[in-house]
Amino acid sequence: MMSERKGPVLIELDEDEAASRPGPEAADPVPDLPGTAPEGRAMQVVATLGARKPSRVARWFWAALTALIGFVVSLAAWEFVTGLLASNPILGWTATGLIAVVIGTLAIIALRELAAFSRLGRLDALHRQAESALASGDLKDGRAVVDRLTGLYRGRAELRLGRETVERQRREVFDVTSLFALAETQLLAPLDAAATREVEAAARQVATVTALVPLALADVFTALTANLRMIRRIAEIYGGRAGTLGAWRLTRAVLTHLVATGAVAVGDDLIGSVAGGSMLSKVSRRFGEGIVNGALTARVGVAAIEVCRPIPFSTVKKPGVTATVRRALTGLFGQKA
Repeated sequence: MMSERKGPVLIELDEDEAASRPGPEAADPVPDLPGTAPEGRAMQVVATLGARKPSRVARWFWAALTALIGFVVSLAAWEFVTGLLASNPILGWTATGLIAVVIGTLAIIALRELAAFSRLGRLDALHRQAESALASGDLKDGRAVVDRLTGLYRGRAELRLGRETVERQRREVFDVTSLFALAETQLLAPLDAAATREVEAAARQVATVTALVPLALADVFTALTANLRMIRRIAEIYGGRAGTLGAWRLTRAVLTHLVATGAVAVGDDLIGSVAGGSMLSKVSRRFGEGIVNGALTARVGVAAIEVCRPIPFSTVKKPGVTATVRRALTGLFGQKA
């Protein structure tokens, strides 16, 4: 009967055999599972939310709910003021004055929103008039567009020299294309550069938060707020200062256009143009998501520039998404990462 061996067992290996055995560093990399490639989920959600048109039933519901809340609040305020006037006239008149201040403030806010819609409407009308003048080649219509454009920027001190150059040389130009080229280079080129910087800043912010903040829905919230602020700033740069409702309406128009044209879909061309397949294979999925979300934000920004610009791009080249994203993300995701 064999006795049980207790204690550790030492197995000696030949040194040559141990040296020839492969280590963990020689193992093949784990392949990505299907569907795990960066797809810009945050910007996909933002685009879907912004472009989604509420149903008629939903609009009726929110309109009725708003009217009901307004009716209940106004009735409660009326009963509160009348009761307070009956019991204590001084406090009652004080409450009446405060309510009047609130109503006056709301009226001012409503007037500002209406003025913002009017400014956006003027930009849209000028854009349509410029497109019509380019299509027809009518010099009279083209000069009318340039007159409205110089009038739009008459109060902009940074455009004074360009405005004076356009007013001095416009009579020497006898075709619409050259006339619009003069207006674009003298008036709109500085605005295009400022709008492009806003796009780069928004793309950088969205990419950074997506890559570095692991909190759930933080990337969606950042993408939504950054895109709203970017589109609002672009509208202000081109002279269409938008209010809260105007900025949301403009954002919906931009995102609806992008969704309809499929520009928010992530494809191999976008990933390759922004970072290259080799780079995305070296960084984590989170960093890849940041790069793609930043690229999609740049697409939204370029579309917003086209929508808000009072004259469509004709002779001046419009900002490219690839170049914009590369400038925005230079140094943020280094090639040595």
